[in-house]
Amino acid sequence: MRYGSEETVRAVLLGALLATLNVLAGYAAAAYAAGKPATTFFKVVLGGMGVRLFGLAGILAVLIRFAGIAPGALVGSMAVCYPVFLTLEILYIQKTIGTRQQSQ
Repeated sequence: MRYGSEETVRAVLLGALLATLNVLAGYAAAAYAAGKPATTFFKVVLGGMGVRLFGLAGILAVLIRFAGIAPGALVGSMAVCYPVFLTLEILYIQKTIGTRQQSQ
C-alpha cells in the first residue's frame, strides 16, 4: 500500500502469481517428460511452453478487459517475473537433459 493503490498492488501480485503458476506448470511438464524419448520430451516441453504462453496471453486479456485489473501494473509485473522464471525453467530443462544424457 505504500507504493501504490490497492488496485495496483493487487495487479502486481496477480501478475507475479500468474508467472509463478506458469513456471510451476513448466517444471511439472519437464519432470513428466524427463524419462521419455527425446522427441516426446521436446514435444511436451516446447509444445507445452507454447500452449502456456498463449493461455497466459488469453488470461491477461480477460483480466484486463473484463476484470478491470490495472493493465500497467499487471503487465509490468509479468514483464519482470516472466523472463526471470523462464530463465530458471530453461536452466532446469538443461539440467534435466544433461542428467538424462549422462545416465544413457
